[in-house]
Amino acid sequence: MTTARETGRKIRVGLLVPSSNTVMENDLHAGLPKDRYTVHTARMYLEETTRSAEIEMIEQHAPKAAADVGTAGLDLLVFGCTSAGSLFGLDYDRKVCKDLGELAKCSSLGTISAVNAALDMRGFKKLAVITPYIDDLTLAVASAAENGNRKIVAAHGMGIDINVELATPTPSEIVSFAVDRLRGVEMDGLFVSCTNFRALEAVKELEAVFHVPVVTSCLAVIEQVRAKFE
Repeated sequence: MTTARETGRKIRVGLLVPSSNTVMENDLHAGLPKDRYTVHTARMYLEETTRSAEIEMIEQHAPKAAADVGTAGLDLLVFGCTSAGSLFGLDYDRKVCKDLGELAKCSSLGTISAVNAALDMRGFKKLAVITPYIDDLTLAVASAAENGNRKIVAAHGMGIDINVELATPTPSEIVSFAVDRLRGVEMDGLFVSCTNFRALEAVKELEAVFHVPVVTSCLAVIEQVRAKFE
């Protein structure tokens, strides 16, 4: 396949999202310049936001979605589920994405891997984490965001286990939840997880309230896509 650089065409980004995700593709359409990128979405069946359901999504539904969207002649495939990529750590995310990229016949990018790149770039040492998830997935994401140079000082989730409902909290409600849970926490950065959470819309207010940089799942993916091609 000829590349975008060789032909002058727009860069084609394939996006795999849980079937009940209503946020991420809109964030990517808004965040990737339309004169340079097109976004092509395939859906992986998921209704419950639980470990077992996400493993089933990865093992049974993601491969076909990757192969299908790969027929669009992609330049990059994004695995758009932060918590699923975090279930067994970063090496797991990289392997899942490598396998899916091979099916799509292009390079690949996992959301939690993009998040870690964004966190590393900002040099955070004391990171707080906010999610819409149940505790099991919140702890998985927090663990995947921690390393020898970065400590998780707080991690709190809203307890939502129905995937379509992850998009229900408004940006103002996300801010209110963060303020309630992170009162008095000493941190130099905040990560708000989930590609189906309206976190990107809340970034400016969160930064104004906490006076630290804020990374969200969709923001991290947008940054890494642009860094790869620009």
